[in-house]
Amino acid sequence: MSATDPSSADPLRAQPQPLDPAALKRLNDLDPDGRNGLLRRVMSAFDVSLSRMLVQLSAELEDGNAGVVSTVAHTLKSPAMSIGALPLAAACAEVEKRLREGRSGDLRADIQRLLAEGEAALLSVRAMLRE
Repeated sequence: MSATDPSSADPLRAQPQPLDPAALKRLNDLDPDGRNGLLRRVMSAFDVSLSRMLVQLSAELEDGNAGVVSTVAHTLKSPAMSIGALPLAAACAEVEKRLREGRSGDLRADIQRLLAEGEAALLSVRAMLRE
C-alpha cells in the first residue's frame, strides 16, 4: 500500500467517501462565484499536506513513535474536518486523545486506521480536483 498513490491501496480499505456537503458548502460560501478558486486551492493544499503526513505515518509502522503519530493526528484533524473528510477527522481525534492520555493501546492498528482513512480522503479529494 502506497501512502502517496492511493490507486495502489487495498480497494477494501481505501474507498473514496463523499466529503461532507455542509463542509463543502461552507468553503463555497467563502468564494460564492468561484472567482478566486478557493475550493480548488484548499483541496490542493490538503492533498499535498495529507500525502506528506501519510508518508510519515507509514514510516511509523516500523518505528512506532506514539509522539509522532499523535502529532500527525493532531495536525490532520482540523483540516480534515474543514474539507468534510469526517471519518478521517474522527479517527484523528480518537487516536490523538488516547495517545495524549498515555494510552497507546495497539499503535500499529491506530496507524493502519489513520492510513486507511487518510487514503480514502485522498481519493475523494483527488476525484474532486479532477472535476
